[in-house]
Amino acid sequence: MADTSGEITHRRVVRIAFPIALSNVTVPILGLVDTGVIGQLGSAAMIGAVGIGAIILSSVYWIFGFLRMGTTGLTSQAYGAGKHGEVAAMLTRALIIGLAGGIAVIALQTPVFWAYFQLSPASAEVETMAQTYMRIRVWSAPAMIALFGISGWLIALERTRALMTIQVLMNGLNIGLDLWFVLGLDWGIEGVAWATFIAEWSGVSLGLWLCRDAFAQPAWRDWARVFDRARLRLMAAVNSDILLRSLMLQGIFVSFLFLGSKFGDVTLAANQVLLQFFTVIAYVLDGFAFAAEALVGQALGARNRRALRRAALLTSGWGFLFSVLLAVAFLGFGGAIIDLMVKVPEVQAEARNYLIYSGLAAILGLGAFMLDGIFIGATRSRDMRNMMAVSLAAYVVALMILMPVFGNHGLWLSLLISYVVRGVTLGLRYPALEALAER
Repeated sequence: MADTSGEITHRRVVRIAFPIALSNVTVPILGLVDTGVIGQLGSAAMIGAVGIGAIILSSVYWIFGFLRMGTTGLTSQAYGAGKHGEVAAMLTRALIIGLAGGIAVIALQTPVFWAYFQLSPASAEVETMAQTYMRIRVWSAPAMIALFGISGWLIALERTRALMTIQVLMNGLNIGLDLWFVLGLDWGIEGVAWATFIAEWSGVSLGLWLCRDAFAQPAWRDWARVFDRARLRLMAAVNSDILLRSLMLQGIFVSFLFLGSKFGDVTLAANQVLLQFFTVIAYVLDGFAFAAEALVGQALGARNRRALRRAALLTSGWGFLFSVLLAVAFLGFGGAIIDLMVKVPEVQAEARNYLIYSGLAAILGLGAFMLDGIFIGATRSRDMRNMMAVSLAAYVVALMILMPVFGNHGLWLSLLISYVVRGVTLGLRYPALEALAER
């Protein structure tokens, strides 16, 4: 369990962040393996189909990303204030919302998938294969969304080794099944989907077991507390703002992939490969952002402004160090990684044309990643929503100006601009956030 009265030190930040960063890296590694396994079959259309199918499902699931973020912020503040009964009740609320959300996704899969593909200019071949992939994977939606709540709860209590255990087991199993189902049994895209389905249900099962100490407390099933109106209103207010923020963020990423498909299957496949690089960067930096969520939330719950500022500074400093290291690594070795991932020469060459944007993303996106964590811990969800709206507007304007002139380069530049704008605007709101610790 976390020691909320302890000094916020570099060692404490590292103890929280490194297990998250290590476990997060297994997620894009899974994406790399998915892409790499399908890439061995020699079809650019298959690579694009897995990419589109995965990003559509991810965008649907991350509509519920508010559950992970809101749970972390509210739980860490309750823990910092010494309200341990509320900590247990928060887990119950998160699980109820997660399971209900997953069932809703399954029930609405036909109109939801139809709507996404109305926006996609992908080829008919890519769309058909993507539909096959998604129809299998969607049945693990309750597991995946409930796992958001479990993850947020564990992060709030600084139990990040438990989170690492879940991710490593889940993604290791997924990778092993990928190789067996696709290359061993020749199941193609269906094999990738079934591997993920099995892994996601295994992950949430392990997560529940690792949270078993919460279920030993009477408060987790104290329904008067769980469904307390004041607490539910607070959770709804935070979650609704984060939901809108998540919708806007996913709108950026979904439009990025769909707009890239206008340049053909080869460019679509190249963008999908490079998004795996981008995801590695994002997940490593998220390790330090998640540490900021826990430490800032606990400091705010304890009304300790000094601890809040120190949490923000130390986590951001570590994030900067790793952003530089990742940028150098991808720019130095990205070409070799691309060649390992795909065997289609046209895709290899096209991906190299845009490799520089993966390195730039690590540096230019740092402010957005770290300030997201700080604002989540403080549950300043309204600021997050509003600044995301500004960054979305900047992205749209950049697309209108840059894409007609620079094509796919303009698309990548627009994505980077959205991250810079988000970081700058959240930074301007930070002083008001810090002042909350003295109220």
